[in-house]
Amino acid sequence: MIIVCPSCQRQLSLDENQLPMREVVTSCPKCEAKLTVDRRKLGTGPQQTAEKALPEPEVREDADEFGVKALIVGSDHPALRQAAKLIGCIPLHVTTAQQAREFFVQEYPAVVMLNPAQITAPPLEAMQPIVALTPADRRKAFFILFADNLRTLDGNAAFLYGVNLVVAFKDLGAFQQIYREALAYHERLYAPLHAVAKAMTT
Repeated sequence: MIIVCPSCQRQLSLDENQLPMREVVTSCPKCEAKLTVDRRKLGTGPQQTAEKALPEPEVREDADEFGVKALIVGSDHPALRQAAKLIGCIPLHVTTAQQAREFFVQEYPAVVMLNPAQITAPPLEAMQPIVALTPADRRKAFFILFADNLRTLDGNAAFLYGVNLVVAFKDLGAFQQIYREALAYHERLYAPLHAVAKAMTT
């Protein structure tokens, strides 16, 4: 059987009799793109196109596999990775908000750090897939928007952009304290809601 890499168009030969009856992920030997092949879905044609798998969130080698995760969405930045570590999280990075949404609904990271390439007027269209989650899903994480042209702790901007906290890059040196205070305020604010929700489920 011949499959075609959707990224570089290289034709790859696979022995379909060696494939298990389930979805298999492999890498293209030319461009390293992740290819997904499912023997159960193979057609009878001589040439198949492999489905391109979504990129996995990038995890640095020094990150422990277990622990609280912080999802960095958009532009990756070493200072954001360090900020995530300072608050006790494992930094993971995805480039698009759609990838972030798909990862979020499976893993529910505790912190979502938005770092768009460009800040536009609200709403932030590039981040809508991850920001426009259901309220029940949104309450499972703390959303932070990082931007040079916004003020740290600007509650109006946070409301307009649909996040819990806005942090300017110039204030990353104090991020641990800013995050701790903002999270404590957030938890106090929503404590009655959580108490009612918990009482209703019991």
